[in-house]
Amino acid sequence: MLRRITRALLRPIPYVFTDRGGLLLTSVGTRSLKEQLRGKVTDTFLELLLRGMDLAFTLMRGFRRNIANFDGRYLFITSDGLVATAATFGNGNMSVKPDSIDDWDVRVTFKDASALQRFFFSRNQDVLDSILRNEVEVDGNLNLIYKFAFMARDLSRRLGVL
Repeated sequence: MLRRITRALLRPIPYVFTDRGGLLLTSVGTRSLKEQLRGKVTDTFLELLLRGMDLAFTLMRGFRRNIANFDGRYLFITSDGLVATAATFGNGNMSVKPDSIDDWDVRVTFKDASALQRFFFSRNQDVLDSILRNEVEVDGNLNLIYKFAFMARDLSRRLGVL
């Protein structure tokens, strides 16, 4: 999501100001995401979550450790197929594509943004419960879902939302 030039300019921040400076900037850059995590979730939730994660990976070394030596390709899609977003992790970086990819490792089809939020931010992350309620359908490697949910919860914890 962050352009290469912006990422190159922001990357030195955690080395100069430690993770506190990166957390402060991430907190400012993710206000909309924090509002949605605290209140009503809208259709932009997934986009805000991915943008927030991308910013946090750029600005906080501690958070960037989550993707060290990690490779994974996620496809998030709504049940009606109108919204499709892909997140790719590799070589210590995250990239987000605003459309579908064919070579995904895991595909998450969700009923709506609220279902996606409940799926990733539930206390016990019960995948089976979300599947039984017909809110979420998962194809592919479930371990990658738990990894993504951990990163999303870690970000919200660092931002003081959970």
